[in-house]
Amino acid sequence: MNLEKRTLGRTGLKVTPIGYGSMELRGDRVWSGRPVDDAEAGRVLNEVLDQGINFIDTAYSYGIAEELIGKHLARRRDEFFLATKCGREVIDRGDHADTPHCWERRFLAESFDESLRRMKTDYVDLLQLHGPMPEDAERESLVAFLRRLQQAGKVRWIGISSFLPVVPHFIRAGEFDTIQMPYSALERAHESLISEAAAQGAGVIVRGGVGRGEPGAGLGQQDQWAFWNRARMDELLEEGESRTGFMLRFTLSHPDISTIIIGTKNPGHLRENVAQAARGTLPEHVYEEAKRRLSAAGSVVAEA
Repeated sequence: MNLEKRTLGRTGLKVTPIGYGSMELRGDRVWSGRPVDDAEAGRVLNEVLDQGINFIDTAYSYGIAEELIGKHLARRRDEFFLATKCGREVIDRGDHADTPHCWERRFLAESFDESLRRMKTDYVDLLQLHGPMPEDAERESLVAFLRRLQQAGKVRWIGISSFLPVVPHFIRAGEFDTIQMPYSALERAHESLISEAAAQGAGVIVRGGVGRGEPGAGLGQQDQWAFWNRARMDELLEEGESRTGFMLRFTLSHPDISTIIIGTKNPGHLRENVAQAARGTLPEHVYEEAKRRLSAAGSVVAEA
């Protein structure tokens, strides 16, 4: 499908409005994930590119996701921009793996080289710090570390995946080419911070852009959907439109977002998301009314 492209901030990369988030391919040992069949992973990863998506987000700590990307997409490396994250170990605990933060320079270097080996590539388009605190970044000179990888040709651009209350610090430092943070109609706290990051030239990558799934889907949070109901959001849906489809278009309607990463193992769900994205942003009056209703129902937006 022919998706529009948006500029990923100062990187100049032209990315599709939705990207693919590979956390669903982590397997059953990390963060209570589900088993992943190799053929299943191959189908969905190739469908990502066949649908025209050109941005894939992963992480060293996403279980087997990087290996699956390397196995199934290395031959198509020139068709997409590849982003990964560093800063979390993977520690075997027998029946599961823990992923604590680790910012030691030796670990970061070795784990990133392992990420490249897994993904069968000699560079990534974007390397992101995976949720550090400001004191971590300062103590370990993390930006300087990323810059050295840039100079070595292993990384094209550098970014950070973060969230409140610390993300304003990293936005205002102005050192990162991209900022990744959560945002959706049901989680608007970062709404004005997205605009602040974009105003400084950073590309904004959003995770959680369709919330956590609809009730009954296994990921739905009932308190989120009670909030949706208080705001009478169903009245704004077009005939036949799903809640998650509306939320995807709501997120895309924020003028300062570069791309939204969507994760799924189901090619059918992927195609549905692409079809919704291809419809474009919400009509302006619907978008503004949605924000008005959400605010009246108690939606909180952090001050920039």
